[in-house]
Amino acid sequence: MKRNVGMLILFLLLGWLVGAWIATALEPVQSLSFLTASKVIKWSPQADLNIISYDFTIQMKLCLLSLLSMIISVWLYRKL
Repeated sequence: MKRNVGMLILFLLLGWLVGAWIATALEPVQSLSFLTASKVIKWSPQADLNIISYDFTIQMKLCLLSLLSMIISVWLYRKL
């Protein structure tokens, strides 16, 4: 069975999304704060070329729970 890279990326994104939703739901629980604490990674390329300018921002929010869910999603992908 040939593996599809697009499907792997889809599994990773869905795992990240599910992990973020679970982390948001568990934020009020103080004893699980180590799982729900987020770190923001931000990248903002910009340029002004006199006739055109752009400002583009990519921001990713990662927490331990979302990373764990991404690992589970890769495991599920490999099981298929």
